[in-house]
Amino acid sequence: MVTAALAGAIAVGLGAFGAHYIKDLLSPSRFDVYETGARYLLVHAVVMLFTGYWMSKSPDRLLTGAAIAFLTGMIAFSGSLVLLAATGIRILGAIAPIGGAGFIIGWLLLAVAAWKSIPGPGGPS
Repeated sequence: MVTAALAGAIAVGLGAFGAHYIKDLLSPSRFDVYETGARYLLVHAVVMLFTGYWMSKSPDRLLTGAAIAFLTGMIAFSGSLVLLAATGIRILGAIAPIGGAGFIIGWLLLAVAAWKSIPGPGGPS
């Protein structure tokens, strides 16, 4: 949950920095890339906070895996997009799909953990 809270603070900082400083320095298309990175970071910080809370109540390897996958996504996807937009180094765009896969894996692990938590015939007995 600490990592999630720090990621949320970074995302808000990136958003403010983008709106008040970076926006005037970047082309509209590069600013869109910047905003996408910051937005995905914020969304997944909230999801990771939820995941951490759930883990504190019901420890599960699936939740741990989801948190790791979300962190991978936040660093690889959001980080590469923000850096790509700020620097123009195009090779950074090749890192984003790794982070996107991390986000997808995290969501799928979260779904399996939720499925397993359903009592009765739908989930474990």
